[in-house]
Amino acid sequence: MSEDTDTILKNIQSGNLQEFEKLFREYYPLLCHYALRFVRDTNQSEEIVQELFCQLWENRKTLKIHTSLKAYLYKATYFNSLQVLRKRGVKKKYQEYIKNNKQENSLPIDSVEEKDIHNIVNRTLTNLPDRCSQIFKMSRFEGLKYQEIADKLSISVKTVEANMGKALKAFRKSLKDYIGIIVL
Repeated sequence: MSEDTDTILKNIQSGNLQEFEKLFREYYPLLCHYALRFVRDTNQSEEIVQELFCQLWENRKTLKIHTSLKAYLYKATYFNSLQVLRKRGVKKKYQEYIKNNKQENSLPIDSVEEKDIHNIVNRTLTNLPDRCSQIFKMSRFEGLKYQEIADKLSISVKTVEANMGKALKAFRKSLKDYIGIIVL
């Protein structure tokens, strides 16, 4: 990319989608590879970078970059990868806690929260478009990788990724009050 950061950023901030796509095409594979070094999961590294570009586009009008755009993208990928690793740690601790304390320490309020969360998850799944819901279930409930889902549904991996992005966004919104309790 030969243009300077200011020009590229101004074009993206003004809503120039072609400039954004050019940036995405150039950095997506590089950033996925970079994130993979930390999270060691191809699908998760792709999710990290897709989320980064989604945030970049959504916040483009207020975005201020004081370094080079390249440095910003790599630094953001690094911090987002660390966040994923932290969530993994929390999830693992939570699973161990549940495993060790499940029967005897189950308080009525725990089951109320579980029931609430279960209802919200079902409602969110119902409100998603059919294809999006199906892809989310295949990924999270059946444990299929994006490529396996794409092969089963005869669609591209990018379509799977886009639908997972929509589903995760919907779940984040609907479960915002329970984010400390669960990890998607």
